[in-house]
Amino acid sequence: MELPLQTRNRRGSAQSKIGNPKSKITMSNRTLRVNELIRRELSDILRKRYQTEAVSITISAVSTAPDLRDCRVHAAVVGDAAFAEKKLRWLRKNEKDIRFELGRRIVLKYMPKFTFELDTATARGNRILGLLDDIAAKEEKAEKLKG
Repeated sequence: MELPLQTRNRRGSAQSKIGNPKSKITMSNRTLRVNELIRRELSDILRKRYQTEAVSITISAVSTAPDLRDCRVHAAVVGDAAFAEKKLRWLRKNEKDIRFELGRRIVLKYMPKFTFELDTATARGNRILGLLDDIAAKEEKAEKLKG
């Protein structure tokens, strides 16, 4: 994963460009710190308070709006699609309790409202690795037939 690049805006405050340096999407350092803090505290709440229900859930990323009113939480779930959907429904059902507990831990003027989304990056990565393994196996087989 590529680290954010530091830039300066007109007022001289630092901003970070996410991903591609030519990208138009910029986030302030504060937003990046709030995203990481929310991700870490959400993971801790799930691990300590909802241990049995959240054992298969990993909070992989959090993206907060610049005004800190809305927040997308990307959750990766171990299991099949039906199980992942069940866990997302559970997260949405317990959003108020999780948000209340998070508000007790983090002091912000506005506690963002969460939108939970399924993170499929791990599944895509595993699929790509499987395809690369298949290609490597075919190449090894071709080399054995040659030599």
